[in-house]
Amino acid sequence: MTVRVQRVSRMLQREIADILAREVDEAHMITVTEARVTRDLSIVEVHVSVFGSTAEQRADTFRLLQRRTAYIRGLLGRRIRHQLRAVPTVHFQLDESPESVRRMDALFDQIRKERRMRPDPLA
Repeated sequence: MTVRVQRVSRMLQREIADILAREVDEAHMITVTEARVTRDLSIVEVHVSVFGSTAEQRADTFRLLQRRTAYIRGLLGRRIRHQLRAVPTVHFQLDESPESVRRMDALFDQIRKERRMRPDPLA
């Protein structure tokens, strides 16, 4: 990845995260974890993590985000019009890694509890 592509990726990540925080009402549960732009700067793949108490709630929020993609791209175009010739097409990808981390933490907590409950074999 070239230095320019890396810079543009970071800039797009910051701008899209700011748009979600300020302009999209329903995005209070969405965090941009990464943005990757293609070498020709025509497509940006935005990885987002969606927070919610249930999987269904997270899926609904992500579907809402996908429906608002054109609106978000329009806002992005106004923000970066002097920095890039063309506004890249935005593709949102659901980043499940935070959820995986939470599940693993819960499993480790459960293991710790079970170990505390077991009698000490050396005693």
